[in-house]
Amino acid sequence: MSEILLASALVMLASIVGIVSVWRSAGAALERNLHFLISFSAGVFIVFAYGLAREGIEHSGSTTVGLLWMFGGALFVWVAFKFMPGLHQHEVRTTDHDHEHAHLHLDPRRMLLTDSVHNAADGIFLAAAFATGSVFGWAAALSIFVHEVLQEISEYFVLRDAGYSVGRALRINFATSATIMVGAVGGYFLLDTFEMLEGPLLAVAAGGVMVVVLHDLIPHSVREAVSATHYLKHLTLFVVGAGLMAGVTALVPHVELEHIDTPVNLQA
Repeated sequence: MSEILLASALVMLASIVGIVSVWRSAGAALERNLHFLISFSAGVFIVFAYGLAREGIEHSGSTTVGLLWMFGGALFVWVAFKFMPGLHQHEVRTTDHDHEHAHLHLDPRRMLLTDSVHNAADGIFLAAAFATGSVFGWAAALSIFVHEVLQEISEYFVLRDAGYSVGRALRINFATSATIMVGAVGGYFLLDTFEMLEGPLLAVAAGGVMVVVLHDLIPHSVREAVSATHYLKHLTLFVVGAGLMAGVTALVPHVELEHIDTPVNLQA
């Protein structure tokens, strides 16, 4: 149990380590170009959604079941936030050097909800990995950590563009990543039951992320590109984001685990 908790805590640090490192080295430049970085985030998240969908279908037992869970997740996220009062997109005037342009703030709540679901599924995966042994467990933790660094940096860009302060964005990112503990602890005590939930959770998260990309991030980038006629910059950053996430996925794939019938005793 102690190994699972430690590995989960280290993965949670990905929500801060990557962000702080990037912001300390290029914070001022990034702050001035947040509207462009939403396109980068869209590229990262579209590859991320593809990976979630593939894993969700694989762990759901059949393509049909996986696709149904994805559709259900997308529909739930879209409907829930369609009728939820609160933050809506609104236009403000921002100054960038010598010119002004209209800037639309994003509503990041869909992204935060789907990321919370995905992190819980990662926690279940982590518990299953440690049930096969420490080597598999730490390999899984490393894989999740590397993927999370790029994803959480992209999520941070969205939160900052939505108007969140640096401190609040970091706190929310960290709180969202903490749902990995729910999956990890639940997976440790009820592995068979929670393993059954992993596929549906991944597929639901994939559907939710696709809503975020297609309903929030890409339309936002298109409006920004049209308002400031920076089409090439937005397209380039989208491709860079997608390429980086695809590269990370190829270089550090998720550890593949066989179904676990008899969990190893992990009591510390």
